[in-house]
Amino acid sequence: MENLFRLVDYEDLPSKRCIWVNGPVIVGAGPSGLATAACLKQQGVPFMVLERAECIASLWQKRTYDRLKLHLPKQFCQLPNLPFPQDFPEYPTKKQFIDYLESYARRFEISPRFNERVQSARYDETSGLWRVKTVAARNEFEYICRWLVVATGENAECVMPEIEGLGDFKGDVIHACEYKSGESFKGEKVLVVGCGNSGMELSLDLCNHSASPSIVLRGSVHVLPREVFGKSTFELAVLMMQWLPVWIVDKILLVLARLVLGNIERFGLKRPSEGPLELKNTKGKTPVLDIGTLEKIRSGDIKVVPGIKRFANGCVEFVNGERQDVDAVVLATGYRSNVPSWLQEGEFFSKNGFPKSPFPNGWKGNAGLYAVGFTRRGLSGASSDAMKIAQDIGQVWKLETKQKKHRTTACHRRCISQF
Repeated sequence: MENLFRLVDYEDLPSKRCIWVNGPVIVGAGPSGLATAACLKQQGVPFMVLERAECIASLWQKRTYDRLKLHLPKQFCQLPNLPFPQDFPEYPTKKQFIDYLESYARRFEISPRFNERVQSARYDETSGLWRVKTVAARNEFEYICRWLVVATGENAECVMPEIEGLGDFKGDVIHACEYKSGESFKGEKVLVVGCGNSGMELSLDLCNHSASPSIVLRGSVHVLPREVFGKSTFELAVLMMQWLPVWIVDKILLVLARLVLGNIERFGLKRPSEGPLELKNTKGKTPVLDIGTLEKIRSGDIKVVPGIKRFANGCVEFVNGERQDVDAVVLATGYRSNVPSWLQEGEFFSKNGFPKSPFPNGWKGNAGLYAVGFTRRGLSGASSDAMKIAQDIGQVWKLETKQKKHRTTACHRRCISQF
């Protein structure tokens, strides 16, 4: 028996710790989580931010391409209580946006617990508290809190499509999250699967690095100019929606797009029957804001091809029967929410990882559960959620804190340390 105990290395056993959080737990240290934390700080509410990566905004820092810029003017992308620096351009670069987020975290003294992956979160009806279990290295933690803010966002995990024969393809196959620059694809025939903003911009980047890209368009897509007569298309839409219904704004946008871009359908880019704003509101599908890709499609430097049927014998076969040799494949097939994999709750969130209630009511659930950054309205939508959440929690916090001054607060169990 003594020899048996010698075989056990107690340092290899995972340690467990239970922690009381005196305020909400925020899962995710991207722009949504940072905005919520900053707004809570303004309300005087303590919080804990949990982040699975080793840095803030890991999507921006680790899973975006080098040439990326914000697609919307900076005034629509700034987080609450801190505007962008005046010397930043109208469309900040990836590096500038990351610098802004890091300065934002410093300004509001936000210090996430990095490298902690949430395994599960559930509401304990007996205690009326949330129990959030995480793993960090070989340590396990359970955070106990009254409020839980889900800030993991719409783009937590890559979407990898199932395409016949793709697994046997001998060339490089990467998701857009792994793509950095077209430099490594110079002189190659590259198939870009996906015709959203990422797919269009990656195709342009490949073309600028002397590759020969083809972009797959299975259905239809709205392409709008990023600017119309020197004015942001998005800003124009926002202004018009203050006075006009969405369907009229859509018609005006399509007329302006026709004037600026011409008839894009002759290049194989079929438009949906729904207008761009209607499609965004009902299905969350964002229109493409053109930054030069369309000109390359016009010139033939970028080819538009139909949906893929299969990969076979080193080439790709399309649904129209045509075949094409390709050297590499870039999957610009988007991202999805990962909330269903760890949140044990079925009333507020649906199976696709988005709140069931549509905008603008998808920020608050029951029993202290909140969601930020799931509006499909970009950074401005996340900022709006963050302010509502902080105000909602702040009202309760201030009321109860005021009441507690007049009575003695009971101590928590010894097994629970406090933050």
